[in-house]
Amino acid sequence: MKKIIFLILFPLLAFSQDKNSGFNVDINNFYGKILNHSDHISHLTNQSPEGVFISFNKKTFGKKSWESLFNYPDYGLSFQYQNNKNEILGDLYGFYAHYNFYFLKQNLMVRVAQGVAYNTNPYDAQTNPLNMAYGTNFMPATYFMLNYKKENIWNNLGLQAGLSFFHHSNANLRTPNTSTNTLAINLGAVYSFEKSIENNYQKNTDSIKFTEPLRYNLAFRTGFTESDAIGTGQFPFYVFSGYVDKRLSRKSAVQFGVDFFMMKYLEQSVRFIAAVKPEVSPDTDYRKGGIFIGHELFINKFTVETQFGYYAYRPLDYLDPVYQRLGLKYYIAKQISLGVSLKTHMAKAEAMEFSLAVRL
Repeated sequence: MKKIIFLILFPLLAFSQDKNSGFNVDINNFYGKILNHSDHISHLTNQSPEGVFISFNKKTFGKKSWESLFNYPDYGLSFQYQNNKNEILGDLYGFYAHYNFYFLKQNLMVRVAQGVAYNTNPYDAQTNPLNMAYGTNFMPATYFMLNYKKENIWNNLGLQAGLSFFHHSNANLRTPNTSTNTLAINLGAVYSFEKSIENNYQKNTDSIKFTEPLRYNLAFRTGFTESDAIGTGQFPFYVFSGYVDKRLSRKSAVQFGVDFFMMKYLEQSVRFIAAVKPEVSPDTDYRKGGIFIGHELFINKFTVETQFGYYAYRPLDYLDPVYQRLGLKYYIAKQISLGVSLKTHMAKAEAMEFSLAVRL
């Protein structure tokens, strides 16, 4: 573990020679509890995990208009090690990209991070049948931080402390996938590669009110997923979406649209559901159609998309009729975006979606 930390920090320290870089690094220890959100993992939540995460941050100073609009956020990369203190559950190593958003004169920090985690001991029918939380070694992972952060308390050193929340789930790429949610307290040190940055901030001078007409969007989403029955195999899915959006400001837009779902794992699952529910016909249509409302938060070329939907067409009564989608999009051109999103039914993840969308 010490070797890994050294390999991460060594190249970063080279930036300390650049006194106007806006770079800093923070190292935090955390101690917490895995929340028992399902009986399937109750045997795995009797310990208190602890670990460390190391983050490398690049400040923004308002050179681009979005930077001042969001109160000069940071962006960067994080590494996390989580010792779950449970041989069945295994340990976690995660790599993330993140944004830090600031409030209260840059002292209250909210971090949003998305990445990939590696689990050392996932489910295996022969060697580890009790790990119902993780069905794969690699999985998508997310964490959030709410910290009070004070830089340059003494020379270039500062402190931060607060709460962290880690979510590890493979989004039903393979079952089992009960997942874990860890709530933790963290305390750490911040090293800034320059002592003072207050005079470097530039205010947004763009006084033109932002307006834009209604935009029409087409999106195609796909990926692989598996039913809750272990060993049934992975199947592709296809989602076709059409929606209209209206920009409310430079930061945000509201959406209204429709989804059409072809989840192939459900096509295979109909006969199993019919076997235990006589009222369900083996010929029941597995496809679904939904309507949704949403919001898109514009951050530079990246946007954060949040949608809430309801199945208007659902012959097969499987999962809740209300669904949610949380995703990240990147505009590779003004009208074309690539994205990744997580489709859920409350705490139940159904699919990790990869998308291509056109905004007309």
